[in-house]
Amino acid sequence: MIPLVFATSGEEQIIKKIGGSDEVKRHLENLGFNAGSAVTVISSLGGNIIVKVKESRIAINEEMARKIMV
Repeated sequence: MIPLVFATSGEEQIIKKIGGSDEVKRHLENLGFNAGSAVTVISSLGGNIIVKVKESRIAINEEMARKIMV
């Protein structure tokens, strides 16, 4: 398992685990980041990461991406 921030761009990954406090986990789950879901890193620039989750593109910061394990 590696944090999403280190995932290869353009390669689909499966989310294994969401870390962080209960509030952070709930926020990420509301955005569509659930264990077992597919996620693809579209681009990474300046610490911000754009990912594709459930046919949506979402921008998250590096701190949040480090809590998503793939």
